[in-house]
Amino acid sequence: MVDLVLRSRRAVTPDGERPAAVVVGAGRIVAVEAYEAVVEAAEDVDLGELALLPGLVDTHVHVNEPGRTEWEGFATATRAAAAGGVTAIVDMPLNSLPPTVTVDALAVKKDAAAGRIHVDVGFWGGAIPGNAPDLPALHAAGVYGFKAFLADSGVPEFPPLNPGQLAEALAAVPAQFVVHAEDPDHLHAAVPSSAYADFLASRPPRAEHAAVATAIEAARAAGARVHILHLSAATALPLIAAARADGLRVTAETCPHYLTLEAAEIPAGATEFKCCPPIRDAANQEQLWSALAEGLITCVVSDHSPCTPDLKRQDTGDFAAAWGGIASVQLGLPVIWTAARARGHSLADVVGWMARRPADLVGLTGKGRIAVGADADLVAFDPDATFVVDPARLHHRNPVTPYAGKTLSGVVRTTWLRGQAVTGDAPQGRFLIREVS
Repeated sequence: MVDLVLRSRRAVTPDGERPAAVVVGAGRIVAVEAYEAVVEAAEDVDLGELALLPGLVDTHVHVNEPGRTEWEGFATATRAAAAGGVTAIVDMPLNSLPPTVTVDALAVKKDAAAGRIHVDVGFWGGAIPGNAPDLPALHAAGVYGFKAFLADSGVPEFPPLNPGQLAEALAAVPAQFVVHAEDPDHLHAAVPSSAYADFLASRPPRAEHAAVATAIEAARAAGARVHILHLSAATALPLIAAARADGLRVTAETCPHYLTLEAAEIPAGATEFKCCPPIRDAANQEQLWSALAEGLITCVVSDHSPCTPDLKRQDTGDFAAAWGGIASVQLGLPVIWTAARARGHSLADVVGWMARRPADLVGLTGKGRIAVGADADLVAFDPDATFVVDPARLHHRNPVTPYAGKTLSGVVRTTWLRGQAVTGDAPQGRFLIREVS
């Protein structure tokens, strides 16, 4: 007898959407059978027309604990993730204190997370000036790769790399590098203003374009794997296409806010919309969607980056002073499904962007897919139900969101982690440690 069977007439498998019975034993998928298959199981759940998705994988989450736990924390961030159908996250090395730039700092972060995570959690390491000698040991300790900034990160303990320092880091360890690509020579100090257009002008597309070019040339020289984080400026897409045509291991992601929010629609003083790089215009957004459909952009991840309400400067509406970050780990799936369906995309497309390809980015071959041998991380999703975003129903610590009041399609009904329903009562997540060959 197996532990669980989940039946759905809309199971999203690597072969597409089809009726299926997903059979679970000892936390893994042991078979994918016909919907009507007779299976002896301790529990048999028929979801009917509810879609059955693999759990999403979000490789860009700022948990901020320890050190800035008042911004966010492992308990709240992972509970929000589970509520949004995300069953695995990879935590960024900042804005925690200490940042994850040494083996000792990784141990401190794991101690902070132990026993408090509702989904599985892996870690990025950080590349900062002077720590290239630390990178091999940190990689051996199991981080999935290294994040580097090419411009000010916003926190003093995580300074940016210049091109020479980036080259040094790439040469230090054969790892995946993920790069915040904005060139400081093309950024301008934002003037105090409640007008979004003033902030947008301070971070023009050429800043991303120039930094993406720098990252690509560094990847070319070192033969390294480089992933461009949260791509906002579509002008950089031809650079990425040319690099891939040359055989370079260069990939890129974007985020729900760049695909669904538009600069012209951001109200004065609405600092909940501030992020870096910024939300741009509708024409730019359409180019991002085209690149996603073509596979040039491979992943859609949250860049979940919350802070306390006072740091968002909602009292003054000053975009220049507000913290730049959008917290959306709980809302990414319905946000993207609402927009994707309107453009003729399928649930299988969304699963590819938000589950399988992020898992592939970090080598999580047992995540992000409904397939025999994979972890039984699964989501019952009602694609036709709608809801209005109410910040009071969000689980992250400070529920400030630009999606407040928006009507979205798609409701997560249940999330299973290794075959166990995630209720928020008992944390059952595990640490994800990169397999060291």
